[in-house]
Amino acid sequence: MTETDKAEARAEEQPDGKRRGRARAKRQGRADAPAHGKPSRGAAGAVQSVDRAVTVLEILARLGEAGVTEIAEELDVHKSTAFRLLGVLENRGLVAQEQERGKYYLGAGVLRLAGAAAVRLDISQEGAAICRLLADELGETVNIAVLESDAAVNIMQARGPASVTAQNWLGRRTPLHATSSGKALLAYQPEPVQEAVLARKLPRLTERTVTSAGELRGQLAQVVERGFAVAVEELELGLRAVAAPVRAHDGSVIGAISVSVPAYRLDEERLPEVVKRTVAAGEELSRRMGYAS
Repeated sequence: MTETDKAEARAEEQPDGKRRGRARAKRQGRADAPAHGKPSRGAAGAVQSVDRAVTVLEILARLGEAGVTEIAEELDVHKSTAFRLLGVLENRGLVAQEQERGKYYLGAGVLRLAGAAAVRLDISQEGAAICRLLADELGETVNIAVLESDAAVNIMQARGPASVTAQNWLGRRTPLHATSSGKALLAYQPEPVQEAVLARKLPRLTERTVTSAGELRGQLAQVVERGFAVAVEELELGLRAVAAPVRAHDGSVIGAISVSVPAYRLDEERLPEVVKRTVAAGEELSRRMGYAS
């Protein structure tokens, strides 16, 4: 038995802890019931802790602020358990405490997470029509991607009438160094973010993938200078792509809109047209996101 279980067991031996004990047993019964096989105490305990931590955030969102005792009663756990949960959340910046009154409230970390989710939701909603229009105009596959750690993640896709592939890029993480979207996103990141990517090994995905940090650094500078990025069969042979940045109201780059084209259909003669329309689409989506150039 863990120290947490011991503390809760002692509390539940008190007269006013009978209901608490029954509730806890009921919760544990649910958590300890795996799909099949012998239940894992460690896994069940971890899931229960996550559930309780999320419940704490929901309590504070509903009440605005609350003390340890009040949160413990809402969770139906001992105060020591509630205090430990609050400590972990406070260390992550998800809750904060008023030192004078001892009350807890939602911290700035929640705003950070909510802001990231809101950006992804907004750019998807605002970009849907632009994606479809660009796909129809060029007849190709159009994607919108956002930066997620060390990869570009596609969150919106539209296929044009001339698209020859049924590949679904939605939700797919693609490498920053080998895609037009990845380069368009990375080029506008702060130098420490860029250097962290350049310091790692750049995997070779095709014979044309750029694996030299120096060469990639030069390409990123070109992206900023020209306002668009190009990938020539660097992720997949036979596939070329063009991407343009999407900006937020403050000018920061929050996404990239790209057009993927079979290599035989994107020659030097057609490239300027695709670039022009892609950049225009990026500018229109940026305007919808509140950016005024």
